[in-house]
Amino acid sequence: MKHRHRRPAGSSTAATRTKRGLSWFNGTVLVEWNNVTAGRDLDIDWFQVHEHLIRSSYAWVGVSAQRVGVEALKAWNTRRYGSLDLSDGGKLMTDELSYDAFAAVGETIRHPGSVNPLGGLRVERIFATGHSQSAGRLATYLNSVHALAPVFHAVIVHGGGAAIRADLGIKVWKLLAETDVILNQATARQPDTNNFRSWEVTGDSHVDIQFTSYSREISQRDGNPIAPGFVPGGRGAATPPSSRATGNVGGCDRPSYSHIPFHYVMAAAIDHLVRWVKDGTLPPSAAPIEVKDAGPPATIVRDARGNALGGIRLSQHEVATAANTGQNSGTGFCRLNGSYEVFDEATLASLYPTHAGYVEKVKQVTERNLRAGYIVGADARATIEEAERSTIGQR
Repeated sequence: MKHRHRRPAGSSTAATRTKRGLSWFNGTVLVEWNNVTAGRDLDIDWFQVHEHLIRSSYAWVGVSAQRVGVEALKAWNTRRYGSLDLSDGGKLMTDELSYDAFAAVGETIRHPGSVNPLGGLRVERIFATGHSQSAGRLATYLNSVHALAPVFHAVIVHGGGAAIRADLGIKVWKLLAETDVILNQATARQPDTNNFRSWEVTGDSHVDIQFTSYSREISQRDGNPIAPGFVPGGRGAATPPSSRATGNVGGCDRPSYSHIPFHYVMAAAIDHLVRWVKDGTLPPSAAPIEVKDAGPPATIVRDARGNALGGIRLSQHEVATAANTGQNSGTGFCRLNGSYEVFDEATLASLYPTHAGYVEKVKQVTERNLRAGYIVGADARATIEEAERSTIGQR
């Protein structure tokens, strides 16, 4: 019997972001399962790659598929969201409806009826994506629900999730930070296939500087809606992001939030995914982060300055000016924050005695990553320009 996803009446809500007009659209929609760990919806993948999605003409849709996110919206704006319910009147309180709610939004985008959430855009392919808790939900969706009524052309499982079954017939991409490998993903590794890819970004943290800076800016703008009775900690706490100036620890044992630009790698992966789905062009594979013991927690192989070996090594990691890791400890969600500790002036001077030499090393690594397909041209240029503007090697 063929299953069809039904959107529960008055259930989830979806937000769309596109450019104006119709001619710009590249045909691909990212449908993000909003993360609710902080007691409200966080569109984390939008936080990471919004600049690339806009410049490359994607459309994005964020879905409130879980009860805690919907309840936060209702508390924030009762007039607009008060009628929403993802519990069937209080009968289903553990997000049993989340999978159908999420898939039903995808189905509406792919086969719109009287209500077209994307106006007149001609949708050619839709990719599901989600981070952390949402990645876990997407893995469950893939392993248990997808085959009943396929909706998505591909799924990006970002920062979590169980091992994915191999018989799905769609493209699945796991994108992982160093933190994810440490916590549990080293034991869930799978080989690349014609339908599966996994990339691990060395030095990045589950909650990195791109994520936390952008999420706090948006939360402050929007009044930080929180589900009633939910007290956030860690990622939801109002601590400023770490920086060279503050050395912020934020309640953690080490300064928080890796500065490795994971979003550069995610942007490249999304573009590869389009070609993979569209014409079968296989994306490049990438070496995993080196581990001594898969754990969990995994023990990472590190160099003398604390930076991990293996994985996708961006110039910000390979031509290091700081120790960026996926490890931290302390209260709340510190274990997710990773760490960022700038090298002292003596170390920087010994590593990079001249500014020109530093810039040249950055160029070499960046161009190598561009050729390998791990970053896109715009982000390669931004990386080199940032190195040129820096004071590294200048006395």
